[in-house]
Amino acid sequence: MASRAQRIEVLVLNQVSAVGLKRLPPERYALVTESKAPDAIVLRSQDLHGMRFAPNLQAVARAGAGVNNIPVPVLARAGVPVFNAPGANANAVKELVLAGMLMAARNLVPALEFVRGLDAGAADLDKRVEKGKSKFAGSELPGQTLGVIGLGKIGSLVADAAIRLGMNAFGFDPEITVDAAWSLPAQVRRAASIGELLKACQFVTLHVPLGEKTRNLVNARNVGQMREGAILLNFSREGVVEDQAVVEALRSGRLKAYVTDFPAAQLIGVPGVIALPHLGASTAQAEENCAVMVVDQLREYLEHGNLRNAVNFPEAVMDRESPYRLAIANANVPNMLASISQVMGGQGINIHNMLNKSRGEMAYTLSMSTARCPRRCSPSCAPSTAFSPCAIFPRNERGHRTA
Repeated sequence: MASRAQRIEVLVLNQVSAVGLKRLPPERYALVTESKAPDAIVLRSQDLHGMRFAPNLQAVARAGAGVNNIPVPVLARAGVPVFNAPGANANAVKELVLAGMLMAARNLVPALEFVRGLDAGAADLDKRVEKGKSKFAGSELPGQTLGVIGLGKIGSLVADAAIRLGMNAFGFDPEITVDAAWSLPAQVRRAASIGELLKACQFVTLHVPLGEKTRNLVNARNVGQMREGAILLNFSREGVVEDQAVVEALRSGRLKAYVTDFPAAQLIGVPGVIALPHLGASTAQAEENCAVMVVDQLREYLEHGNLRNAVNFPEAVMDRESPYRLAIANANVPNMLASISQVMGGQGINIHNMLNKSRGEMAYTLSMSTARCPRRCSPSCAPSTAFSPCAIFPRNERGHRTA
C-alpha cells in the first residue's frame, strides 16, 4: 500500500456512512478525521464557514442536498467544486411529508397527548377514551388538493404519492429543469403563481432551496391567501417560511396546522405546530444513498476530472479517449480557450480532445492528451487519474486556475 503522503488525503467530518466511504480505495485515498491541508473534504452538517482552506484543496463533497453550511462562493473563487447529493434522500423526505400530512389531517399529535394523559388505573378508562376521541375527528386525503412548491426530485415524488392516494395536485416551480419536467406526473396541474396555488389547496408543501428568492417565500403577505383551515408543510429549509406569519395564521384559524422539520424557538409550544428535529433524511438508507452518491462524484472528479452535481461548477463529463487529461477551472471571460491552448502547446502538450463548459462567472475546461503534463503537481496528476492545479496554469487574482 502507498504511504499517506502518496495518497489523496480526504478529511471526513461528521458521521458519513461507511458504505459510501468504502468506495474510496485505500491504496489511493487516505481517510483522516483531522488535517490542516486535505486534498478533499467529505462532510454532512458541519459548518465550514470561517474555516481556512489550504491551497491544495481540490473538492468538497456534502453527503446531502443542502449546502448552507459551506461557503460555496469562497470555494468557487478558489476554483474548488462543491458536490452535493440531490435526490439521494428524496424517498426519505417524501415519506416524512406523507406522515406529516396524515398527522395533521387526522389530529394524531393531540390524540396521542390525550391518551398519554389518561389515568391507566381509572375504572372508567374506556368511557373516557370514547368520550374524548370525538375531539380528534379528522379528514381523509382522497379528493383534497395538495399544492407542491418546488418540483425537483422530492417535490415530484410527493406529488406522485399524493395522486396515488387519491388527491389532486397543483405544482409551482418557475425554474423547473427539463429532467424534472419529464419525471413529473402528467396529472399535476400547473399553477401560474404561488398565490394561485395557495388559494386552491387544502395542503401546501414546500420543496425549494434556501436563497435570496426563496427566503420567507411564505410570509405575512401571502399566507392570508391560503384556504381557511389549510395545512402547511415545510421539509425544505428553515427560513423558507416566515415563522411569525405562520404563528399568527394558526392563532387566527387561517391555518389548521404547520408541520415542519425545523423547530425554531418561535414555534416551540405553539398550538397547531408539529415540529420534528430535522428528520427528513434521517434513515439508514438515505444516509447511505447520499454518501455513495457524493463519494462517487468526488472520485469521478479526482480521477477523471468529470463534474456531476457540483453546485458552483457547470456539468462537465467527457469519456476517456487518451491516458492523460488536464482540468482547468477559470473565470468565464473571453479568449480563455485560445490562451489555454497556446500555453499547453508551449509546454509540448498535444490536445487530443477538449471540453469547455461555463456557469455564471465560472468556467471549466477539460482536455485530453496522449502525453503527460511536464510538471507533475500532486498525487492525482497521473495516468488514469484526473488532474491537479497544474503550475503552468496558475491561479489568477480571483482564485481561478487560468492560463
